[in-house]
Order: sequence, then structure tokens, then C-alpha cells
Amino acid sequence: MTHYDAIIIGAGQAGPSLAAKLVSKGEKVALIERKWLGGTCVNNGCTPTKTLIASAKAIHTAKRGSEFGFTIHSPVKTDMKTVKRRKDEIVQRSSQGLHRWLSGLAGLDIIEGHAKFLENKIIQVGNKHLSAPKIFINIGTRAQVPSEVHNIPYFTNSTIMDVDFVPEHLIILGGSYIGLEFAQMYRRFGSKVTVIESSSQLVPREDSDVSIELKKILEKEEIEFLLGAKCIRAFPHANGIKLELASNNGPTTLTGTHLLVATGRLPNTHDLGLENTDIILNKRGYIEADDFLRTNVEGVWALGDVNAQGAFTHTAYNDFEIVADTLFQGTNKGAKNRIPCYALFTDPPLARIGITETEALKTNRKLLKGHRPFSKIARARENGEENGFMKVIIDADTEQILGATILGLNGDEIIHGMLDLMYVKASYKIILNAVHIHPTVSELIPTMLGELKPINF
Repeated sequence: MTHYDAIIIGAGQAGPSLAAKLVSKGEKVALIERKWLGGTCVNNGCTPTKTLIASAKAIHTAKRGSEFGFTIHSPVKTDMKTVKRRKDEIVQRSSQGLHRWLSGLAGLDIIEGHAKFLENKIIQVGNKHLSAPKIFINIGTRAQVPSEVHNIPYFTNSTIMDVDFVPEHLIILGGSYIGLEFAQMYRRFGSKVTVIESSSQLVPREDSDVSIELKKILEKEEIEFLLGAKCIRAFPHANGIKLELASNNGPTTLTGTHLLVATGRLPNTHDLGLENTDIILNKRGYIEADDFLRTNVEGVWALGDVNAQGAFTHTAYNDFEIVADTLFQGTNKGAKNRIPCYALFTDPPLARIGITETEALKTNRKLLKGHRPFSKIARARENGEENGFMKVIIDADTEQILGATILGLNGDEIIHGMLDLMYVKASYKIILNAVHIHPTVSELIPTMLGELKPINF
């Protein structure tokens, strides 16, 4: 048995930073990782997908050359092997940098292998047994694959990272964040793309006006959608795959060459040996944790996607900050203080903070709403990016921003100004007094806020 001051299971976004913090305090730490340092974000999430999206955008812009005053004398063609090689090189650079950093930390043992609990505070990795008074679980999630497609070949967000060709017809199960990023990306690479979504709208978490506008944007690029449809059977087909669908319009079939499954995530708690512990899971298999990420077992924490208190790289990193603050600062910075914020990295991106308009209307607040289409923003017109809109929801009594959505050029960056204002609980009128740079998209936020209208009184 090897004893440590702390054991961290999983080297995703929270794990490495926590390891560095703990060893800086003189603790002996084991960081266990069975696959890749950096977890989903570095290896098959943020870093590779945004790299692929950048290639897809460059290809798309080249195809629009005549709009911007230049001509390419031969058809723009995707070299998918080069696209993949560029992606792999960028991922490798990030992964190797992380490995060099962690390997240089005195007091940290990096252990490769699958961790399994034998007791609350005893972990087995291969033939090694480890124990520690503090254990941090940072094991993330994996793709959820419906049983209806198990008998045919399919990609997930992980396995599609190995693709070095352009599928002729890519069918995507799931019309939410992962599915739509890959839909636009592969359409721009040259695939025919069909998206199947069981809900009546895309990205069901969002307001209906956002979903409708996003669908219009993607349909302009000839992406096809089947909403209110569910796959009930799947078969191999001469040309690839065949799906039988149940839909609002009755049964139908769809054939394609390849399938990407993007129908949700499952926590990686299924093979962690938690049945040998007292750690409580919720009904979906996620680890229950309190506001400070503590499980019901003293000395055991759950960080990142596995605690179901966020499903993003930035919330996982904030989990590290919360735990480090609890251990070493004691200022009680908990997850309850976190304002929801995320982006869908289509082009243009969809960025959202706080609550939706739909959620706000369910409260008893008096509400104000601001709205501006990107077609009325000079910087958007100058860039040939007039799709989308921005909107904000305000509490009329407190003058505080409750939520905002930007679906448009650089929205994922621009929205942070309003997010910062929400964290200090300031009046939206502060923005009205600011002078912004012209020409930008951000300069239109004060204009939008200066034209607020009541929406429920």
C-alpha cells in the first residue's frame, strides 16, 4: 500500500491544476489517468473541435471569395488528411506541454491506469494499492449511444477525431451543441449533412426564437433537419447505413454513408468501483456533491462534469478554484455563486449567460427586454456576417441583467462584458455611460439597452 496526502482520479481540466496547488503546499499527490492527460477538452473536445472549426471556416470563406472581391481559379477542395494533421499537431502540442509541466512538479506521481475504489479511501490501479485522506474524483463523461444503433458503425465526438476523409453523407443523431458544431463543420468540408433531433426545435435548452434563427442560418448552408424524429432501428446498407425513424409526420427511412451520435453524455462512474464505497450517486449516475463539491463521504470531492453541476471546461476549472479556496483560503466560494455561461461554437457562435427569456417569464419579476438584429450592426455588415441577433432580459425593479443571448459575429467574446456586470450585481445603466470603440459589435449593446421594452406587464 502506498500512502499519499491526496489522490486525484482523472487529469481533465480540474485535476492538473489541483495537483499543482496541492504539491505547492508540500503535499504528496498521486494523479491517476487511464487515457490522456488533459481529458476531453485537450484531446477530443475544445482544442481539436475548435481547430477543425477554424479549418472549416477558412474553407467556407474561400468559397465566398467573390463576395469579398477575390477569385480562386480552381474549385475549393478540402484536403481532410491535412486538416486532421493540423488538428493532431495542435492537440499534441497542448498535451505534451501539459505532460512536461506535470512531470516537473516535485511531489507529484503521475500514475497511468484505470482507478477503482476498493474502499472509501483505498484505490487500486493495476496491481498497486493507494490510499489518502483526501480523494478528488475528476473522471468526466462519455458519449451516450442509444441501443438502436449498436448494430451499425457509428462515430462519437471522440472517434470522429480519427477521420481523415470527407463523408459523402453524414447523418447526425442529436441537434444540440455537439451535433450542430459537427454538422456545420462537415457541411463546410463538403459532406451532405442531415441532422435528426427528437425535440420539436434545435438546442431545446434555448428560447424558441434562438432555435429558429440558428436553424435558418444553418439551412442557408444546405444542412438538412428532421425535427421531432427519433431513430427506432438502424441497419447496414449498401451505401452505408439505413435508419428507420418515427416522426411527427409518421414513419420514414433515411440512408447515409456515415453516422455521428450526439445524443447526450453519461458519467464515467460505471467502472470506478463506487459500489465498494458509501459515495452516493443520483439517478442518472452522477456523483452527488454539495455547493463546495464535497461528496457525502468526508474527504472525497467530485469535480468537473461528473458532479452534474456544469458540463464545460470553464466550470470544471472553477470547480478546482472552489476546492482550492475551501482547502486553503476558507472564503466559502461555492458553486451557487456561479452564473451559467456557455457558447455553441457554430459560425456565427451562440453565446448565453444567466437565464433564458422563457425562464424569466416564469418568475414574478417585472421584465424589460432589449433586442437588436445583427443586420443593423455596421461591423457585422462590413464583415458580411449579418446573421443572428442579440437580446438581453432585465429585472425592471433592480435594473440587473438576468440573462442575455448573442447569436452573431464574435458573440462568444462580446457577451463577457454583460456577464461581468452580472457578477457585481450592477445596474445595466452603467453600460449606457460607457464609451465603446467604433466600429465594433460591442458598441451596439448600449444602444440595445437604451431601447428596452416591457415584456410581461
